[in-house]
Amino acid sequence: MLNYLRLTIVVAAGCVITGCAQQSASISTSRAAHRLHKVRTTAYSRGESGGRHNALGVHLSGQKLMSAASDWSRFPLGTHFRIVDTKEEYVIDDYGTALVGTNTIDLYKRNRLEMKRWGVRQVDIDILEWGSEEQSLKVLAPRAKHGPVRRMIAGLQKKAPRLAERSLD
Repeated sequence: MLNYLRLTIVVAAGCVITGCAQQSASISTSRAAHRLHKVRTTAYSRGESGGRHNALGVHLSGQKLMSAASDWSRFPLGTHFRIVDTKEEYVIDDYGTALVGTNTIDLYKRNRLEMKRWGVRQVDIDILEWGSEEQSLKVLAPRAKHGPVRRMIAGLQKKAPRLAERSLD
């Protein structure tokens, strides 16, 4: 009888420990970066038609956290990501009319040589923090007279109709 009681206690303790370990694993997974595979990337530099400023009117960044452009209905303004192979970190702070309707991210490079060296690559990226669809709509709303911007707004409205109506009022 004593052995049966000991066995019951050991099994119960094992279940508690296993349950805690599984709960801990699920918590750590939710904090981990979200990996996207084979994202098409291109590059641009300040010599491109957009000049030296991003969509917010701030200088493009080629420092530790670099600028990138995308279709904001796919990768919203403020999305922070890391390229797995190079460990370079970027933030989406710009958009390009040629990017609308695509899953391409255009990476800012400090000069034309770096831009040409990058070319077009399929890379894995870790999303460190998703940007704000609401902020994307606030920036885009005053520019809605342009067709590509209207397409991004429409894409954002499909994702979050309540936010889109508020930002356009």
